[in-house]
Amino acid sequence: MRQIVLDTETTGIDPKDGHRLIEIGAVEVVNRRLTGNNYHQYINPERDIDPEAVEVHGITNERVADEPVFADIADAFWEYIRGAELVIHNAAFDVGFIDHEFGLLHDKRGGPRLGPVADYCSVLDTLAMARKLHPGQRNNLDALCKRYGIDNGRRVLHGALLDAEILSDVYLTMTGGQTALSLAGIEERAGDEGQDANSVSGIRRVSREGLSLAVTRPSEAEEAAHRAKLDSIRQAAGQCHWDALNDASQGSA
Repeated sequence: MRQIVLDTETTGIDPKDGHRLIEIGAVEVVNRRLTGNNYHQYINPERDIDPEAVEVHGITNERVADEPVFADIADAFWEYIRGAELVIHNAAFDVGFIDHEFGLLHDKRGGPRLGPVADYCSVLDTLAMARKLHPGQRNNLDALCKRYGIDNGRRVLHGALLDAEILSDVYLTMTGGQTALSLAGIEERAGDEGQDANSVSGIRRVSREGLSLAVTRPSEAEEAAHRAKLDSIRQAAGQCHWDALNDASQGSA
């Protein structure tokens, strides 16, 4: 499963007012592992950035004056996200701006050159997810970092790549905790033990010696209730797979 955790910065609030993208940051996650194949791009918006927006992200007109315009980076960005699930906090905002930018591009016939995001990506909104998990609480990125114990000390101003990196930590924690060790940590431990970090021998396994598992047998009443439940399922279904398995095992015996 390929996911792209994505964030953007813009010249203002609403693309309907002519506001444009000025930064895209994205982190690739494959099977819940950070791959390091990240995407980061500043963009010349071909217009001024609102002073209120500069106060949020700190990106000035001078900073992006010599950056490429969106039309010059659109194809590379499209190839990067195509077919992935986009993981975005308040997805409607970012997707709205991306779709607006794509809509400004035209092919030789004057039609849209790249379709909307929904045509080639699925979208997961972590803000909507957080609101379901924590109703009635603050669920912005800073609040989620505090709730899940994620360090966001570097986040003085908003920045697309930094916010995407932080959001990837929040998302993975919010949906099941850490699932992949960093390569640096594996290599360090393997080096201490004289083992290859990429080899199977570098994996520590828990010994089963001396372990004793307790087995609790069901009571007669529990067994009777279990058989009654199976009978009710059998009557409703007409034929059950476990009966065929039992018949086969008895026949082989």
